Amino acid sequence: MDSASGGAGPGGASHPNSSEGPSEAGGTATQQAEGSSPAPPSRYESQKRRDWNTFLQYLRNHKPPLTLARCSGAHVIEFLKYLDQFGKTKVHISGCPYFGHPNPPAPCACPLKQAWGSLDALIGRLRAAYEENGGRPESNPFGARAVRIYLREVREGQAKARGIPYEKKKRKRQTVTATSMVGSNVSAVASGQREEVPGGSGVGAASSGGGSGDVETTAAGGGGASAASTAATASPATTTV
Repeated sequence: MDSASGGAGPGGASHPNSSEGPSEAGGTATQQAEGSSPAPPSRYESQKRRDWNTFLQYLRNHKPPLTLARCSGAHVIEFLKYLDQFGKTKVHISGCPYFGHPNPPAPCACPLKQAWGSLDALIGRLRAAYEENGGRPESNPFGARAVRIYLREVREGQAKARGIPYEKKKRKRQTVTATSMVGSNVSAVASGQREEVPGGSGVGAASSGGGSGDVETTAAGGGGASAASTAATASPATTTV
């Protein structure tokens, strides 16, 4: 044992210096093995595995025993009702004086059940575990319509009995104003350029020669551009005379 791990000679003993190389190599190999070991499963994965094993055990103990292939949404609902005996949430019955009271002042004899949120999360984990273990999505009993209806009835019933409504969180819609702001800025810049063009007579005279800018200048300047060009052609004639 020692010769295999410490690198000792046939006599079983070795010099302290001779054992340094194998011991370091062994330590390096151990560190590499520890570094390459898979990461431990997350809390969600561990809980999902426990829930899946619990459901399989329930099927084996069912009378008559059930197989996973024959399991339906009705059997899933039976499983959820079976879990109510382990619940810790007080659900008041309709005849209880604290029915609909969120904070009852005194204890009562109403039963304890599984909270709707716990059942909803459980179904989500079992639905994923079913498909991860080879089940087909179209035949997933945890996604059956009957199961969804049952969960909705449990939610509504517990909301009335406990006086705690379960409301979905509304997502705030973000108003997109960037496009409108950019469009308004572009139109403002364009209108500013159009106002500056007809203001200078030299620009009108220079641009009267042609090009794409002539159409916009003529349309914007109108008679101002014609008057400027007429003045520009008339002044050389006066100088020559």
